[in-house]
Amino acid sequence: MRFKLIGPFEIVADDGRICRPGTPKMCQTLALLLARANEIVTAESLIQELWGDKPPRSAVTTLQTYIYHARRMFVGEGLAPADRELIVTSAPGYAIQVEDDEVDVKVFERLVARARRELGDQDPASALSTVRQALALWRGPALSNSPAGDLLRGHIVHLEELRIRAYELRIQAEEQLGRHRESIPELRKLINDYPLNEWFHTQLIAALGAAGRRAEALQAYQDVRRLLAEELGLEPSHELQQMHIRLLGARSTEPARTGAALNAPARLRPVRELVPRAAASGA
Repeated sequence: MRFKLIGPFEIVADDGRICRPGTPKMCQTLALLLARANEIVTAESLIQELWGDKPPRSAVTTLQTYIYHARRMFVGEGLAPADRELIVTSAPGYAIQVEDDEVDVKVFERLVARARRELGDQDPASALSTVRQALALWRGPALSNSPAGDLLRGHIVHLEELRIRAYELRIQAEEQLGRHRESIPELRKLINDYPLNEWFHTQLIAALGAAGRRAEALQAYQDVRRLLAEELGLEPSHELQQMHIRLLGARSTEPARTGAALNAPARLRPVRELVPRAAASGA
């Protein structure tokens, strides 16, 4: 059995059947338990997630009903053996007991951590393969078919930030492998999805310069300069401005030197948009 939260919330049985909780509130309850898998989630936290600051008088009883129906679903749908108790009651709340490999979020977090270590060990080929596996788990915005209260929204933001980090790792691995041209289309898409992320803009400008496309690199700088001014009233970071100066001074007859010079350190002002445009629009 596998639990998929990175995209529409789904429970996949061992035989491949896809099951979904019967009601939005039950889906929300299970999603929060899975977001904190193998940890006790207090009844108070679950009630806060489900109803916010205005829970009904029957909140405790209603929560118990959701837990009861979730347990019945696991057994009735044949998702788990009758002798396996997935949701346990443990004061002051509940916990769902699963293996890490059964939850796509846990798999994603583990793969990103491994890719980071591989890149740190100067093994960009392995890091690239690992981070591609991690990003392949995304089927759309996390929990896109489930309501989300304050607690789940915080978890979704954390996942989106980790997804950005995975993209960064992939670009860094490709750069170390000398795949500047190959990374350009991906960087353009990332800039469209995360327009306020200066790091992605910097990497695009560097990749265009390294590929000998200086005019496009200069235009990309003007694009991010205008965007930051219009959206945030900011000038580009010092690193971006220095890259622009080097672009203006670079000679097109020295593409190799230009490419090396454009790869500025990635220590940028932390301006980034956590939720991509697609997720924010509900696409």
